[in-house]
Amino acid sequence: MITLQGKGVSAGIAKGRLSFLKRESLSVKKRIIDNIEEEIERFNVARQTAADQLDALAVSMVDKIGEENALLFEIHRMMLEDADYCEPIIDIIKTEKACAEYAVNTAGSRLAQEFADMDDEYMKARSIDVYDVSKRVIRILSGEEQDLARSDEPVILATDDFTPSETAQLDRSKVLALVSRQGAANSHTAIFARTMGIPAIIGFGAFLSGDLSGKEAILDGDTGVLYLDPEPKIIMKLEAKKEELLKEKEKLEQMRGKPTINKNGKLLKLYANIGSVSDADAALIGDAEGIGLFRSEFLYLGRDTYPDEEFQYESYRKVLEKMGERQVVIRTLDIGADKQADYFNLPKEENPAMGMRAIRICLTRHDIFKTQLRAIYRASVHGNAAIMFPMISSLDELRRSKELAKAVREELAAEGVPFNADIPIGIMIETPASAIISDILAEEADFFSIGTNDLTQYTLAIDRQNDSLSPFCDTHHEAILRLIKLSCDNAHKAGIWCGICGSLGADLTLTKTFVEMGLDELSVEPSRILKLRSLISEC
Repeated sequence: MITLQGKGVSAGIAKGRLSFLKRESLSVKKRIIDNIEEEIERFNVARQTAADQLDALAVSMVDKIGEENALLFEIHRMMLEDADYCEPIIDIIKTEKACAEYAVNTAGSRLAQEFADMDDEYMKARSIDVYDVSKRVIRILSGEEQDLARSDEPVILATDDFTPSETAQLDRSKVLALVSRQGAANSHTAIFARTMGIPAIIGFGAFLSGDLSGKEAILDGDTGVLYLDPEPKIIMKLEAKKEELLKEKEKLEQMRGKPTINKNGKLLKLYANIGSVSDADAALIGDAEGIGLFRSEFLYLGRDTYPDEEFQYESYRKVLEKMGERQVVIRTLDIGADKQADYFNLPKEENPAMGMRAIRICLTRHDIFKTQLRAIYRASVHGNAAIMFPMISSLDELRRSKELAKAVREELAAEGVPFNADIPIGIMIETPASAIISDILAEEADFFSIGTNDLTQYTLAIDRQNDSLSPFCDTHHEAILRLIKLSCDNAHKAGIWCGICGSLGADLTLTKTFVEMGLDELSVEPSRILKLRSLISEC
């Protein structure tokens, strides 16, 4: 028996034969062309063909993966029209006199790598989306058809990494589970797998080799373990667990629509983290009681210029209308560090995580900040909005931010534009400095939301982008837990609520600890909400 450990991204038990996905080999070689304009036109024709395919895919996949997930293919189509994607390709064709296939492959690979190098897990996962779009265009240019592996029997399908379009188009009756060498937990592939009820494990690396194809296997999508040529006792154990999972799923569904209350009668709010308008649908499906973190910076990324007030207003309005009476906490711009947009013209920094980012940009670029605040306030009449400032580390920063918000309210009032003047203004606790002076900050904030990802990085002095430091990164470090408890206590003394919107909020091994600390809210991935609600009800 061979045991391989990966990272489970879609729970479930599956047993069957391991089969490797056979993709067509896309040979992309640099070919020098004679007519640059003709080659650019050739690229544009292929780009339009790809857009037409994605339009059709978005419609055909609704029944299979749901309307909100099928929107991804509309987003892929938008990428084909985006200057940040297209201009580097055209530039390579012009400057290197290279064929379109080579230009798409080169420029697409660079952009995908930029996303892969980002610290934010959500942004990392977008790398495979860029890859997916680029390969589609290259196939069209090369005249090659996509032909996913076909099997006469259901199999556990393996590959380097599944693209979203491959996952969505899989024949569910022939796929027992998905396993891959690479991948990201927040990728659309992982989301599709969860939506379609396909157990999935990623991150096996080179241990998952093609030589293993054909072996009998059983896997646990929860623990991330894959057994090849499993022993009878392992099969019995996992099949028993499969029965337990089915019972648990039925139990979790009974939590849908219920308030989140522990055994002592303490009421908590379970909110969802989102990064786009379409993510609000996933929040509702997951039974979120609100949005605890709307990452507004995603409205700024993947563009070649600043999003204007009207564009932002429409995005916030749509989310607020979707969520109805449920609260939507909109985090103001958090560009910088791992999330870069060239048109901001930020200086190159030795340590960008410690540099010009988030509220520091907003307090030095008032025009950008006020445009966003105007859009949020205008949209506030369409729902239950709240504003949250990121990376606040001093009382002065909070006061200056609130003064700009006040100035925007005065401008809108003078213009006769309707808005809700009383929407709450809170801050993220992301630095040891803000946690230590949380008693002072609580006097002028309406709520706290603890960003545990950055709080961990800054407290432990560990760069989250440096994989070699992973053995030293203890997310349960006592110092981090003490800072969370301190912030929560100081919030309550001032009569405001305190929650968590970082990844620790979904860490089920800490749920009881957070309940005991008295935290009022946890904002997590939508798929984790029912599980958390069930666990909290037993605390």
